[in-house]
Amino acid sequence: MNAEVRRMDLASEFSTPENCFILEVANDAGDPDVSIARARVLPGVTTEWHRLDGIVERYIIVRGKGRVEIGDLPSTIVSEGDVVRIPANVRQRITNIGIEDLVFFCVCTPRFVQNAYVSEP
Repeated sequence: MNAEVRRMDLASEFSTPENCFILEVANDAGDPDVSIARARVLPGVTTEWHRLDGIVERYIIVRGKGRVEIGDLPSTIVSEGDVVRIPANVRQRITNIGIEDLVFFCVCTPRFVQNAYVSEP
């Protein structure tokens, strides 16, 4: 891994079939141990149930208010400053229950790769 500074390029944000918007901040083979993406969920929207095969994920909530559901845990309200830890292979989803966009960073270890994403019923 080389030293560098990465800047967010807001124009590269894209929508996903999962019902959210993703902006990859750092995700490349040069740093295989971790990836960082910014996620944005519109008010009233719930993301699809899914799990990440072999990848641990953390949400760092930076704006808004949501309800997160992870595996068999009771649903939990989250807001700015909260950190959500999601073990590998555990189903998850989040709902924006606020009036503004719900924005959080997703930190994955090892780094996120698309073929690890598994839709859950």
